[in-house]
Amino acid sequence: MNHLLQHKLISHHQHGFLSRKSTTSQLLECCADWNVAINTHNNIDVVYLDFARAFDSVVHSKLLAKLSCYGIDPVLLSWICSFLSNRFQYVKVDQSYSSVLPVISGVPQGSVLGPVLYILYVNDICTLAPVGVTIKLFADDTKLYTVFSDGIPVDCLQSCLTAIFDWSQHWQLKLSPSKCSVMHINSNVHCPNIN
Repeated sequence: MNHLLQHKLISHHQHGFLSRKSTTSQLLECCADWNVAINTHNNIDVVYLDFARAFDSVVHSKLLAKLSCYGIDPVLLSWICSFLSNRFQYVKVDQSYSSVLPVISGVPQGSVLGPVLYILYVNDICTLAPVGVTIKLFADDTKLYTVFSDGIPVDCLQSCLTAIFDWSQHWQLKLSPSKCSVMHINSNVHCPNIN
């Protein structure tokens, strides 16, 4: 973590599993942007994305390639490879056990290292945002939004969604459509004065 934070390798838009970051810090940043937009009479479109079984879907070889690109020391990279390899799992229901099967993808949940490996796996998603789109991350939840003002292309949010879809196909993280949603914030709504 020291290497990653010291070299600013983790996107500042990631709020999950990091010291002094949380769902609250993410929400405060978004609300600040949205308040400015409303006060300047601009509309906002927000898209909430969720990846299906995100922590279980991380492809080990692709994760190791990303870690190498982040400059992780080869000895540590070898240790992480060993940490991810030769894992097995089974399911217990009452007194019955399933067959033991190898774990061929995913980061170990319940470990200290698992969440860090996951946020590094999705870290580069923030580079997909074109001008006019902001992406905020909290672990496997992704929020992107556009404040529509002069000079912002009307299709920038759609082009970002297309890029994220292509990215998710390449990195083998499937979006969960039932957990995705869209919100429109209209700056023209006037609240009555309450005395």
